[in-house]
Amino acid sequence: MKEKTKTKGLNEKQVLELLKTILPKTTSDINLAGKIIEAFENEFKLKSQTSAFEKFLEKCELPDLEPATITEVKNQLAGAFGPANVTVDVNKKEKSLEVEFKAEKTTFTGQIKVKPLAQDSDEQEIKLKFIPFPVCLPADLELVWMLGKHENLTNEEAGISLAKVEEEFWLSKSGQKAIRDRVERSFPEFIARVPAAMLKELNLKRHYKEPETIKSMVSIIK
Repeated sequence: MKEKTKTKGLNEKQVLELLKTILPKTTSDINLAGKIIEAFENEFKLKSQTSAFEKFLEKCELPDLEPATITEVKNQLAGAFGPANVTVDVNKKEKSLEVEFKAEKTTFTGQIKVKPLAQDSDEQEIKLKFIPFPVCLPADLELVWMLGKHENLTNEEAGISLAKVEEEFWLSKSGQKAIRDRVERSFPEFIARVPAAMLKELNLKRHYKEPETIKSMVSIIK
């Protein structure tokens, strides 16, 4: 039997890099090439924002419409999308929150319905623990970020998830604002600025916001 060749599609970042390489070679109109690349970047950003907004509405817990609960939801929205871009209205008749998120020229709307919290069952829920997930860059192996990952994730799986979060962050509203503010698009800046909710969504956690160097120990035994 012949083994089937596994093919893996290009991600958004790879598509953009290909466009930036190919377009200048296929057209002499630099302005047109720039507009095409910008259009792709905007579409990718919009796709990422839409996906993040829909996931938030789906997973957000809303046991009631008490002021404290609504404030908590607003804080979560503000942390993920920015306070100036989100409005929340209470719909007592439908027992829900009507949410509106504005991203430049696009407006997203959605609804979070009141959902009673799941009652405790006889079977005890298994809660995965976070374990240390130290990360460093190839250029500086002594500079380590002590992140956390669910104990059922391998280092390779956690690394793939972390790379995905980094890509989504720089395409998000917060990431784009940071770029406009001349923040270097680097891993240290990403770790310092990424919302905890984005990491938690992929079973990761930031233990320390600031990087720490590994302590080199010298044995006293000779």
